[in-house]
Amino acid sequence: MIPEPSESVAPTPVFFLAGGTGISAETLGNLMLAQFPSLSFRRRKIPFITTVEQAREVVAELDAATTDSVTALVFSTVSDEEIRKELQRTEGAFIDLFGSHLDTVERVLHVNATHGVGALHGVGDTRRYDARMKAIEFAMEHDDGASLRNLEQADLILVAPSRCGKTPTSMYLALQHGLKVANYPLVPEDFDTGDLPRPIKDLQGKCFGLLSTAARLSQVRGERRPGSTYASLAQCSYELRRAEALYRAHRIPSINSAAMSVEEMAAVIMQTSRLGNLA
Repeated sequence: MIPEPSESVAPTPVFFLAGGTGISAETLGNLMLAQFPSLSFRRRKIPFITTVEQAREVVAELDAATTDSVTALVFSTVSDEEIRKELQRTEGAFIDLFGSHLDTVERVLHVNATHGVGALHGVGDTRRYDARMKAIEFAMEHDDGASLRNLEQADLILVAPSRCGKTPTSMYLALQHGLKVANYPLVPEDFDTGDLPRPIKDLQGKCFGLLSTAARLSQVRGERRPGSTYASLAQCSYELRRAEALYRAHRIPSINSAAMSVEEMAAVIMQTSRLGNLA
């Protein structure tokens, strides 16, 4: 049986390595780390490792973080075989999120993988890249109700009171999955009638609601506008209650974002809304 860690244990150093942006390594690694909520971690992402020389420098950093009392955890999605072999020389615990499964994929497809540096993040696929860029532009244009132009073209419309996580979730869904996501803020005036705001009233089927806890929402708002009515616990409680009632009345699915990462929220939203990866 593994003993419970004491509070005096130093944070475990965690590294996310990639030949591209590192988003996949970070996402997958953090999903695993989330299974150990009692532990603390010191995270560092090292993206764009494209040469063996860079890999050697990275290994030196990894080994410096590994001591007699703590072993560095290393999550890697590096696809280049030569670079990956160099990284595996580390004294840290190397978790190969790419190569460890590649043999299985090759066997099923009956085709050898290219092991190219750019293969993972798909820059070579112009259509995929363009689709994601258009999705990001759409999300930026339609952030927080800033624009109502072509709103009907949205794959998804996130609806929520201010500071419930609409913007980062919209951007993540656009960047990672190529979804055109608009987000629309609910303000106190929207709760008076019980109807959906006019701009999204006819787009109910595309809507997805976000909630939080009053304590968490008050904390987040307080960092932006300390001491304001906007950030008060009473105001946050009121808006969340009314938002939840609005979602229920109009059969809009919703999730509580208070204790969820953006990655988890995106996964639940896509599954609930039956949205696939469009890019």
